Amino acid sequence: MRTELTDTTSSKIDRALLDARRAVGSPTMGLVLTLVIATDEENAYDAVRAASEASREHPCRIIVVIKRTFRGPHKLRQTRLDAELRVGSDAGTGEIVLLRLHGALTEQAGSVVLPLLVPDAPVVVWWPADAPADPARDPLGALAQRRITDAEAVADPVAVLDRRAAAYAPGDTDLAWTRLTPWRALLAAAMDQKPLPVTGGAVESEADNPSAELLARWLEDRLGVPVERVATDGPVITRVRLATREGEITVDRPDGALATLILPGGPDRKVALKIRSTAELIAEELRRLDADEVYASALRGRPAGTAGTAR
Repeated sequence: MRTELTDTTSSKIDRALLDARRAVGSPTMGLVLTLVIATDEENAYDAVRAASEASREHPCRIIVVIKRTFRGPHKLRQTRLDAELRVGSDAGTGEIVLLRLHGALTEQAGSVVLPLLVPDAPVVVWWPADAPADPARDPLGALAQRRITDAEAVADPVAVLDRRAAAYAPGDTDLAWTRLTPWRALLAAAMDQKPLPVTGGAVESEADNPSAELLARWLEDRLGVPVERVATDGPVITRVRLATREGEITVDRPDGALATLILPGGPDRKVALKIRSTAELIAEELRRLDADEVYASALRGRPAGTAGTAR
């Protein structure tokens, strides 16, 4: 069921949601959280699709905040809130509220969204692109326990990671880090099988890939050794090498789907290491709502001063 509201208010939207739930035969909510997506018209469709897929695992109210700008004379700018509500089969396993903010209302996004949050449930805010410099101090970010950005969506991702480190607050995370979960798990398992002191390493990837930069920082932080960044043609991360006295531990993924794990003195093994979709990344982030201290440490690039384990 879809409902269009023009020049409306948050209270009218809330009542319309209740009416829509009753109309589709679901007067009560089984939602576990609110996912707020702060985006623009260009990125809204893909973001909503990814969030809808993720909601199959995490039933939630998805609130999409789209700020509309008017480039004409200031006196002609109209302050208005338009909304589109999707409930039932049009919203997957949750509810979708698209908010289009016009005029001065674009500066009051937090006040508009606050009455629409699922009561007594966690709040997650996701910026698919154009995230604020300090997510925790943003009006929407201040409402959330978890704040998701994506350094891959900006022109200079490595510089953005440095700014994220300076402004980090517990609850911040980035999809560039989420993309590393399979890599980190595989490297930790490899180190368990070959618990040898690591003397150095290298991460090979396409140039300026933020996930590769975070992986190198994580390895430096956990192993206490320098890690070289090597530019390749990609796609994304193609190889990680860790030097030990018995030879290199290597994870080689030349095509972005299947990797080869090479351990000193052992046979080569094929391992699934695919590039995951945005929906899979968001679903993973919604499983964890506490502070990610490992991400914070890797983001800041603090050397751990110990070697021999990648946990």
